[in-house]
Amino acid sequence: MSADRDGADAVKPKGKYHHGDLKEALIQAAYALVSQRGAENFSLADACRLAGVSTAAPYKHFRDRDEILEAVVTRGFDVLSDRSMAAVRTAGEGTLAGIVAMGEAYVRFAVDEQGLFRLMFGQHPVLKQSACVVSDGKRCFTQVIEQVALYCARNGVAGDADLIAIRLWTFVHGASALIIDGDYAVVAPDLDVGAMIRDATPLLLMPTARG
Repeated sequence: MSADRDGADAVKPKGKYHHGDLKEALIQAAYALVSQRGAENFSLADACRLAGVSTAAPYKHFRDRDEILEAVVTRGFDVLSDRSMAAVRTAGEGTLAGIVAMGEAYVRFAVDEQGLFRLMFGQHPVLKQSACVVSDGKRCFTQVIEQVALYCARNGVAGDADLIAIRLWTFVHGASALIIDGDYAVVAPDLDVGAMIRDATPLLLMPTARG
């Protein structure tokens, strides 16, 4: 994935903007910019230019830069949730294949939306305190817990579904960070991450000590 950091013109928006819905146009523009450049290189002015609106336009819907970033993170969790559940439904809910597919979808999201992924799980001082962001993150994680609980019930796996889900998240989140930070490229350039997820998931689904 490449990103030109010199101007908003280099960023390709993910859809056509309809200025009957100014708020949506700005969220889409900000989403595209943050995904490709990262929040540290995001400006409201560039979002306005990409959306084709005046620099005063955001203030009709957002108090400031942080509030539009909050909307972008909320959209990010929606996208991650949708992609994860689409992968699960294709592979089979409550199955090993479905849980593997959910992990693979998480990693693909991190790779496809690197700047956004870093913002969603980073230490932004305002967003970490946002009730909306916290709620959206918990909603995504609840999907993992539900799939794990269903798998455990079907396969007679004793243990705490929450703890097993935390194992899985810790693994795929760590793998995602190592990919986008370029660490695997240094120490294991030929690593097949998909195969690693498929190999590790059955081990991570083993019973917990606390049942």
